Formats: sequence, C-alpha cells, structure tokens
Amino acid sequence: MEATEQLAPDIGSAAACRAMGVSRATLYRRRNPSQRNKSDRTKPRQPRALDAEERREVLDLLHSPRFVDKPPAAVHAALLDEGKYHCSVRTMYRILHDHDEVRERRNQLRRPNYKKPELLATGPNQVWSWDITKLLGPAKWTYYHLYVILDIYSRYTVGWMLASRENADLAKRLIRDSIEKQKVAADELTIHSDRGSAMKSHTVAQLMATLGVTKSHSRPHVSNDNPFSESQFKTLKYRPGFPDRFGSQQDAQSFCGEFFHWYNDEHYHSGLGMLTPAAVHYGHAAEVLTRRSKTLDAAYAAHPERFVRKRPRPLALPEAVWINPPAITSLDHKKGLPTTVGCQKPEASSTHPRPGYPSPSCVPAAPDSVSPDETSVPQPIPDQQLPPRSLAMPKKIPGVWGLAPTSKKHCSQSESKLH
Repeated sequence: MEATEQLAPDIGSAAACRAMGVSRATLYRRRNPSQRNKSDRTKPRQPRALDAEERREVLDLLHSPRFVDKPPAAVHAALLDEGKYHCSVRTMYRILHDHDEVRERRNQLRRPNYKKPELLATGPNQVWSWDITKLLGPAKWTYYHLYVILDIYSRYTVGWMLASRENADLAKRLIRDSIEKQKVAADELTIHSDRGSAMKSHTVAQLMATLGVTKSHSRPHVSNDNPFSESQFKTLKYRPGFPDRFGSQQDAQSFCGEFFHWYNDEHYHSGLGMLTPAAVHYGHAAEVLTRRSKTLDAAYAAHPERFVRKRPRPLALPEAVWINPPAITSLDHKKGLPTTVGCQKPEASSTHPRPGYPSPSCVPAAPDSVSPDETSVPQPIPDQQLPPRSLAMPKKIPGVWGLAPTSKKHCSQSESKLH
C-alpha cells in the first residue's frame, strides 16, 4: 500500500492501483479513515420510536395465549375494538423481525408431503390410468360424464362408460367389468388416477383391495401426474368430427363408440412405433414389425441408392413406459436399465368448470363397449388385404341450447339419427 501511495503522484491513483494490484476503494478508505465502518455505526434513535419498555410490552402481547397464533393485523384490529392502541401494524412486524419471529403465526393444518408417483409398465395390464371428462350436452349446464380406463403401455382403452353424473358406484362397476374381461390376476395390476371424488371414494378403494389391485393417485394440484388419460382426452376432443355440443346422450354414446373403435384398432400411435393399441395390447406387435421389416428390405434391395445413410428399419416398440420416470444416474446406465418412454405433461387442458349435476339418473354404456374381449380384436392380416382405413363420423344433430328444430327437414334428420 505504501508503494502505491508513492507511485500515485507520478502516474495517478488509478494507474498505480492497477500496477500494484490494489483496489482503488481500499486506497481511498486508507486516505479517509473517518469514512471507515460507516455502516457499523449505530443510527440515531428516532424521538417518536417506542422505547425498550414499550417494545417489550408489545412483544409480550404478541406472545400471549390470546394472540400467539394471530397475525399482527388481526391483533391490531382486536385491540382497536377494545379501545387500545400500542403501535402500528408495521411496528409490530419490526419488533417480530428483530426477534426472528416473522413467519406463519396462524394455527393451520399441515398437509403431508405427497410422494411423486413413479409407475413403470413393461407390458399390458400392468398399469392402468383412468379419469372422467365432461362432454357438453344440448343445453347450458348440461354435461355427460365419460369414464375411460387406459392401459399406459399399449394405450389400449380397456373400458369406457358414458353417464349423466359422476358416481363411485358406476366407477366401481366399470373397473370390475374391465378387470374381469381382461382376465387380470390379483396383485398384478396398478390403477392410477387423479384425486377426484369418485377416484378417492371408499367404494372404489374397497373394490381394489378385494381384487388385489394397487391404487395410485396424483399429487394435489399437479396436472401432469396423470398424463396418458389427459392426452387421450385431447385426442378425443380434437377429432375433426367432435361437435361443439351433443344433441342427446344417445348421440354422445354413438360418437364415443366409433371413436374408441378407431382409437384401439385403426389409430397408428406415435408413442407405440406407429402401431395400433390393439396390436400391442394383444401381442401382435412382433408379427406386424416383422412384416414391415420384410417390406423395407425389399425396397432396399430394389433401390439401395435411395437410402443414403443406413438400411431402413421400422420404428421399434418401447420396452417400458413410465409415469414420472426417475432421474437417470450414471449408476443406472451401468446397470443397463431398459429404454423408457415417459409422458410428462398433458398436451392441453380438457376439463370444464364443475357444474351442479342435472339429473340423478345414469345410462351406462352397453356391455360390449365397456371392454372388448380378446376374441373381438381383429387378427393381423397381410398388407395387401387390408381394407382402406375409414371412420364415419356422426353428424351433429340440429338444434341449439336444447331447442327442438322447427323445420320438417331437420326433424326428419334428427329422428333418423336417434333411431
């Protein structure tokens, strides 16, 4: 520092500090010792501030059994109602801050820390995901409730039902029928859902315990813990033929029946290597991939110059599917864990505000539409014999806001649709 002081008159303070590697702030503080530890000096006490005895009185008041779990604003208001004034609300906060007591003072229920669900499926009928969505009816505040159970590995809809209300008994019936038709043994299945009233009901919980099914729930206020069902609901509601409103429950029933037939048997799913859910669910994926490999080999043999980088291969089927996959560490790579595919967040929100239930009645789906049998699933056939893919979408039934159409043309169309 002395060398810097000697060099400063000749080349300047800034250049001397750079040459000697000294901070200019250090040099200036050394030249002006009166400015040292300016922040350490105690500030003069304000004449209008509370004295030590008054501050202790306020602190004892905040610690009293009457006000120990109340915020300063509530304490201040209660004292004013009694005709007492000690200090402002801000001064109470200052006193609490000086004693490191600025925190939640209210006596509140402490919710547990919910564990993030981590579910793994390496084959069909290991993990199912189910949820309930609402379809707009013909009139305002009229909804139809669609129950859907989905296998997360194959994306196959193992059961669905349309009803006019959300009810635990209906959910119990759907789950029981789906398990029986899929012939799932005890202690082999996990069913995941969110925390809706029907999902958390004792009726459904007792059924799962009786059938040996493991129950799993999403965390509260977490929208991406049930991603597969939410993604399927988006696929449903973004179909070109999905109407703004359904004219009746029979109309919604017809549309859902055709949609799930298309989704299971005709829809080439991008998460399944462009295979249909039915082919993966019932074990026909290997045969389909073998047939695709032969087709690609023939194309490569005919024109190898068209495939510049490598020999063409069909998309592979994922070995495992996760809900909330855990973080992969270097140790996991050494163990050779299977390649996983996890769906983390829904593509779009597909829920509506919860209204009052319009009717206590319920019309469930026909037994055949709850969960198709394995025998009803079409067997794979050669490509040259496959019929063209088609899905006839039902047209909208005329009428808006529940008003019947007046013209004879519209009336005849509506009757033909319903019959």
